[in-house]
Parts: sequence; C-alpha cells; structure tokens
Amino acid sequence: MSTALSTMAQAEPAMVAGPAADAECYAPWAADTQFFQYPAKPGPYRVALANGYIANTWRIQMIQTAKAYAAQPEVAAMLKEFKVVSTGEDVAAQISAINNFIDSGYDAIIVNAQNPQAFGPVIKRAKEAGVVLVAFDNILDTKDAINVNVDQVGIGSLQSAWILKHLPEGGKVLEVRGVAGTSVDTDRHNGLHAGLDASGKKFDVVEVVGKWDDGTAQKAAADAFAVQGQFDAIAAQGGDTGIVQAMIDAKHPWVPFAGETENGFRKFCAQYSAAGLVCSSSGTGPAQVAVAVKTAIDLLQGKVIPQSVKLPTSVVEDPNFKDGDNFYADQSDNFFVGNSFPTCGINFNAAEIMGQSKDDQ
Repeated sequence: MSTALSTMAQAEPAMVAGPAADAECYAPWAADTQFFQYPAKPGPYRVALANGYIANTWRIQMIQTAKAYAAQPEVAAMLKEFKVVSTGEDVAAQISAINNFIDSGYDAIIVNAQNPQAFGPVIKRAKEAGVVLVAFDNILDTKDAINVNVDQVGIGSLQSAWILKHLPEGGKVLEVRGVAGTSVDTDRHNGLHAGLDASGKKFDVVEVVGKWDDGTAQKAAADAFAVQGQFDAIAAQGGDTGIVQAMIDAKHPWVPFAGETENGFRKFCAQYSAAGLVCSSSGTGPAQVAVAVKTAIDLLQGKVIPQSVKLPTSVVEDPNFKDGDNFYADQSDNFFVGNSFPTCGINFNAAEIMGQSKDDQ
C-alpha cells in the first residue's frame, strides 16, 4: 500500500461505543445509531460550507448564521480558513464545488445537499481523502457522512395533526411545497400525507411549489386561490408570510394554517388568531448550520459523535404566540425565530446574524 493510501485509510473514522463526547448536544437519531471517531488532527482547520439553493430567507439567514458562528472568538481560534459558496439549484455545480474543496485539501466540508441521490461519488472521494463530511438540513443517504438534522418527516406529521385537529372530517387543503428534489421537501410532504391518509377521512390536497420563499409562495398561493377557490386549511413548508399576505389580498377567509417559523408568519398568527387564523408554527432554525460546523470541528479533534445527530424541533401553536418570547413585533418579517440550540451552546440574536452578508467568502 502506498504512503498516500495508508494516510487515507488511517483518516477513516472508527466505529466506537457511545455516548457522544457532548451527549447533551449530540443526541443520536435512534437507538441503533452508530458512533464515529476520527483520528485527532491538530488545528487550526480549513472548513468549507458548500450550499446549494440560496434564493430564500432561510438559506440567506443560514449563511449569515454560519459566518456569525465562525466569527465567534473561540470558534475562530480553531479555524485557519472558513470558506462559503452557494451554487444555486445546479446539482452538478454543488458537487463540483465539493470536489474542488477535497482537491484543495480542506479538512472538513459542510453541505446542505441540493439532491442527496446524486452525491454517491463525491461522498466516496471525501472518505478516501480523509475529509470529514457533515450534511445538515437536506442530508445525505449514506453512512459515510455525518448527518445533522431535525425530524423533517416529523414536521410534516405535526402539520397533519394540526389540520386533523381542526378538520376532523376532512376537507380541502392547500399544500405549499419547498424546493423539488431536496430531502426536506420530500420528507415533510411524506409526513403530511401519511398523517392525513391514516385518518381515513377524505382530504383534497392541492399542491403548489413555493420554494420556501415569500415571493414565490405568495404568487403560488394567489394563483391557487384564483383557480381553486376557497381552502379549508393550509400546510406550508416556508414562505408563510407571503402566503398569509396572499390570503389578505384575495380576501380568503382565515383558516387553520400549519407553517414554518418565520417571524412575519408568527406576527400574523398572533394578530389574526381571534379572527380564525389558528396556526401551528414548527420547523428548523437556520442555526443548525452552526451545529454542523461545531460537529465538524469536534470530529477533527477526535471526539466521539453519532453518525446521525437529531436536533430538537421548534414548535409554537395557537394560542401560545407571545411577542418578545417566540416572535418579535419590532424585528424584520424575514427572520426565522427559534434560531438557537441551547443544548449545543448556540444562541444568536437578530443583530449578530443580520450583521453578516449572504455572499460567498
């Protein structure tokens, strides 16, 4: 075996017994989740974030949060370089960016995968090169990378439960989906429909694509209202502030709404609750990228981490929307609340995040 190949083989993680080094932060996904440990590597480290889609508030705030986390003094001391690129919806471009990071000798790569099914070859390359690969949000279907996520199917299930609570006999539902091909969109859609189907009641679900973006979702909802007429409930993966605005513009009656965690959406939920906009707001804060960066650094330091990390879901439901607690009337609509993971020591305020740019670096 060549020296290069020997080095690569030594860099592969060992499967070890749990618990994780930081058990409070790194909760294993399931009882049978394996635990990994890489050989410790001296820092500081070169870490890259390879993002795909960027054209919505969540992704922009995620990039800002990643930069804010990397800029914290205790984190910055462990980073020789923190590189960020966003490649849009072009799957090949995202894979090419990851390959470039591998070729450039980065120690770890964080990825929000545009299409998880396409990543097999680049996952293999990262493993062979001894590069730590951490996926979050839209995760990878592999045991050769570390996945950090909330239960996306579970969020869809929460939405179906809210709709069933208010429409126990069935009804007509508008489903506003995310970005096609991503695991988040697929998982939340599957969770929603599994719950509705299991009820045995008749639900007429009209699907539109909102790309988790206020402007896109507002237009998609407006078109649906114009063509389909009135709905009995709405389930949306994001862009919810825009969807409520479309309801206002169309004079659509207020109906139960299961949505994400945008500040603007929660403002509307609090404002119009008594009139009939009864909301469930659940999702995953963009700060999970900070957990992914922390995970990569801990892996490089030789700490034990579960192969699949399960993060808590942020949930607030009517009538529990409270200004200054779980939404902020004086803050921008375009801000995802619940953007902290205290068990991992990650807490951000709006000023820390909004002070960063969304641009590549």
